[in-house]
Amino acid sequence: MSSRADLPILELSGVGFGYDRDAHFISSLSFSILNGQFIGLLGANGSGKSTILKLASGLLKPSAGQVTLWGKSLHQYRQKDRAKLISYLPQFLDMHIPFTVRELVSMGLYPYDILPDMTAEEAMELVGLKEKSDIPLAQLSGGEKRRAFIAMTLLQGSGLVLLDEPLVNLDIKFQLEIYRLLRDLQKQKNISILMALHDMNFAMQFETVMLIKQGSILGAGTPEEVLTKDTIRDAFDVDVTVRKQDSGEMIISYARNTGERLQD
Repeated sequence: MSSRADLPILELSGVGFGYDRDAHFISSLSFSILNGQFIGLLGANGSGKSTILKLASGLLKPSAGQVTLWGKSLHQYRQKDRAKLISYLPQFLDMHIPFTVRELVSMGLYPYDILPDMTAEEAMELVGLKEKSDIPLAQLSGGEKRRAFIAMTLLQGSGLVLLDEPLVNLDIKFQLEIYRLLRDLQKQKNISILMALHDMNFAMQFETVMLIKQGSILGAGTPEEVLTKDTIRDAFDVDVTVRKQDSGEMIISYARNTGERLQD
């Protein structure tokens, strides 16, 4: 008999969806997220990453197939109950809301009538913002603002966190800072994370990636298995070389312009 821990947390089975009723942008999409996984969702702009995350979070309802959370249809959960199990952070955040860090982070408690074990102070400490708890959000750096939103998401207390391009428009320092924070939290809290991104070299740091194009999965597995010269050309319409350094790290190099093809 399978235990709850053996079941996928979230499963999409034959999911279809289209913003136009007469055409499916996503068709027959199937994948699952297991307990403790950290998956990078990779694809070009417009490939369907945000739509997939919205379907996985319940913000969009599929026109075909089904989405299940712990074996139960996602849309059978009450909104507050679903929010206790799935946290979703969109790509575009209102960075100018007139809240302090503490006020923003505390919004993660909205699904609860009985407060969870984690406090807002603990969530802020996890992301390194405890000393700035009473500072207005507008006075933080870009990286600190995103960390504040991540703290709010963590306070929500769900076992599955969906992040839509949390590293976009950040300097590499802040990208690494937030990625390492999420990795540490994933291990400490045993949460599962599905994170959209488009940087192929950054994706090499993930244990598991899923590469998509026009709402379909081109490959899923380790970065070395999925991010090959051919799949990258298919997904991004760009020629690259994929090299392994002496350290064992994989590096992707791009053509200088669209008319130039790199030599193997």
